[in-house]
Amino acid sequence: MLRIGLLGAGRISGVHATAITANPNSTLVAVSDKFPEVAAKLAGAYAAETRSTEEIIADPSVDAVLIATPTDTHSDLIEAATAAGKAVLCEKPVDLDLDRARRCQTAITGRKLPVMIGFNRRFDSHFATFKAALANGEIGQPELLSITSFDPAPPPIEYAKTSGGLFRDMMIHDFDMANFIMGEMPVRLSAAGSSIIVPEIGALGDVDTAVVTLTYSGGQIAVIKNSRRSGYGYDQRIELLGSQGLLQAANVPENTVIKSSGSGVVAAKPVDFFLERYMQSYRSEWDAFVETVMSGNTPPITLKDGVNALMLAEAATISRETNVPVSLDEFGK
Repeated sequence: MLRIGLLGAGRISGVHATAITANPNSTLVAVSDKFPEVAAKLAGAYAAETRSTEEIIADPSVDAVLIATPTDTHSDLIEAATAAGKAVLCEKPVDLDLDRARRCQTAITGRKLPVMIGFNRRFDSHFATFKAALANGEIGQPELLSITSFDPAPPPIEYAKTSGGLFRDMMIHDFDMANFIMGEMPVRLSAAGSSIIVPEIGALGDVDTAVVTLTYSGGQIAVIKNSRRSGYGYDQRIELLGSQGLLQAANVPENTVIKSSGSGVVAAKPVDFFLERYMQSYRSEWDAFVETVMSGNTPPITLKDGVNALMLAEAATISRETNVPVSLDEFGK
């Protein structure tokens, strides 16, 4: 039985606490947060203790930590936890700063316990089936990938202020998904973005609407579209044209009822938000982490994968600001 410390007690930590306690091989023993009363509330719901982050990391009886703290603390906590002999599952992204993330990658080299980055969408059953079909050669070689990710509504402006921007906070999931599906990093990236939904987001130097085009060494292309507002639910779609066919992963609707009449055909809209859409994937992610720790295998999503996604987010930020394509060779990919 793995004894787990949960660092951070925000909204996503409740999802992780549920996943930890649902797995028969892990138990939540302690929760920390910069607001002790928030940590105490979450810990109490799962019969865990409230401790400081430092106490959890120093406790030799804690086998692993799940890091769900603000992004600018991730690298420091990964380094501290691995130095203390603990396995780590860390929420994306690795850091807000690419150089800091790379230093973290260097610092943990040689430390034996696994570090896994929480790109939960790889564990979504629909996307996993999509990837398996591609790997099985069912549509031949990938040629043109399209990823659509539209939030139902913009985040609170206070969240936007510390998120690191759309490319690091939101599209980073799609960068990792493109890497996962295509099986390689692109050689060139071009980004366009604007703030047309929430002026306050634009005032922060951020965008709420963006398109990124990725070009690969073999000429393949991937297009990622993000918006902070759909107005009709959580829009999550992937389409891949291959040399011998097409793969599509459609939205998950609120229900599967379709009403057809003389006035038209009506179907349910997509589920409302990520908690409804991806709850299963968070549990599958945690199960994969537990299996990795117990088996000693390499984690399915490594710290390098996290650094690669952050590299694309950094390149997109530069391309959007300069309005010119960016070669990934400039980042030492």
